[in-house]
Amino acid sequence: MDTEFNLKNNDKKRLLIIITQSEFGGAQRFIFNLVNKLKSDPNYEIKICVGADGGGEFTKTIQEIEVPITTLPSLKRNLSFFNDVVAYFNIRKEIKSFNPDVLFLNSSKAGFLGAFSFVFPFRVCRARVIYRIGGWTFNDPWLAWEKRMWIILEKISARWKDVIIVNSRKDEEQAKFLGICPRDKIVVVHNGLDVYKVNSLARDEARLRIFEKLSRQSGKVFQAETIVGTVSNLYPAKALENFVLAAVPFRDDSSVIFVIIGEGAERPKLEALIREQGLEKNVFLLGQIASGSRFVTAFDIYIQSSVKEGFSWSLLEAMASKVPVIATDVGATSEIIENGKNGLLVDAGHPNQISASIAKLIKDDRLRSEFAIQGHQTVLFKFSLDRMIDQIESLL
Repeated sequence: MDTEFNLKNNDKKRLLIIITQSEFGGAQRFIFNLVNKLKSDPNYEIKICVGADGGGEFTKTIQEIEVPITTLPSLKRNLSFFNDVVAYFNIRKEIKSFNPDVLFLNSSKAGFLGAFSFVFPFRVCRARVIYRIGGWTFNDPWLAWEKRMWIILEKISARWKDVIIVNSRKDEEQAKFLGICPRDKIVVVHNGLDVYKVNSLARDEARLRIFEKLSRQSGKVFQAETIVGTVSNLYPAKALENFVLAAVPFRDDSSVIFVIIGEGAERPKLEALIREQGLEKNVFLLGQIASGSRFVTAFDIYIQSSVKEGFSWSLLEAMASKVPVIATDVGATSEIIENGKNGLLVDAGHPNQISASIAKLIKDDRLRSEFAIQGHQTVLFKFSLDRMIDQIESLL
């Protein structure tokens, strides 16, 4: 028995990570930062499984750092009996084949289906099950019955998980209030960045490339004194209609433009709103740009307009890049921003508050500079990558 125990202890820790979508969103950014740090550690053997939805940017990024990744075509965000049954068998096969020490589930769909595949009709192996959620999906703008369904699914599957990681105190409190209880514990781990390795372009280059892209779209030379911008998937939870509406008071001011970098299903709705409000010369949808977060330095002011967030990576990146921020007070945002010190907080769903905050910052150079400095310091000292990795490793 002692020999078997010693042999097992000398083995690498096998980490199987499962995530639903292949876009490069917040959950994918977390996984990338984690595995990019752990891949050189000889104590770990890592494999990732990802669904096909989302465009594949995450998959390509993981392949570039030479971490094994497998696409599961049947694993999709939306509920589908046929696809979900096929995904169940595929996930169970992957778990059995890799025989992980830790099964690390990320995002709501992978969290439920991955845990169910692991335990039903019997446990595939003796893995520890860790589930990380970057903002509960039942807080998304779903219909009432959909919200209730996701609460029930989270409560049921929690008993199959050893640890649940959330990235905000609010999500922790909500889980406890709703009775979402894993077998071991709920842990808060804030997202973290290395401010010295934020891969942003120089401000002048970022602005030049954005102006060049706008000039190609409009067919004329494009310039502006102030760029108000955001980098975001065009999803309902991001409430980008409020970003657009915040531009209305600036409709006759050609010195200020509003730019959205990102793509998604909300594009037709946003395009219609821009036309309806007569903002064709003010608000621009630049679409998906590879490594779009690198362009955040082009912005004079960064906006988060979401009605639901976990712990926003984009907000951290803007602050790390010394861009002053205005953000809706949702999710963990108030854990990042101290209103009036390192940024401005506004109520979700109130574009008039975003407009007023933009006007305030445009008029006050000193305040913009103060927010830029304080935001950078906040990320440097409170939300470092090393701190995040250390907390995750202690759970693995």
